Amino acid sequence: MRAYVLIETTAGKTKAVKKALGKIKGGRTSVISMDAVTGPYDFIAVLEGPSLDSIGQMVTESIGVVDGLTRTTTCIAVSIG
Repeated sequence: MRAYVLIETTAGKTKAVKKALGKIKGGRTSVISMDAVTGPYDFIAVLEGPSLDSIGQMVTESIGVVDGLTRTTTCIAVSIG
C-alpha cells in the first residue's frame, strides 16, 4: 500500500522539520522519498506499508509529532481499472 503525505510547516521551521523527518525510521512502513515542494505544502512524503493501519500509525506517531509541523494530509493511492 502506498500513501502520499502532504506536509505543512510553521514559518521558519522548514529546515528543522526536514531534518527531523529525515531521521524517521519505519518498522513495517517506510518513507520511500520526501521532496520539498512549492505551493500550499512544504513537503510531500511517499510512504509504503503493508496496511492502512501501519501507514496511519507512522503518520500519527512519527510524522505528526514533529516540532514545527502544523498539518498533514494523507492521500492513499488506489488502483483504478
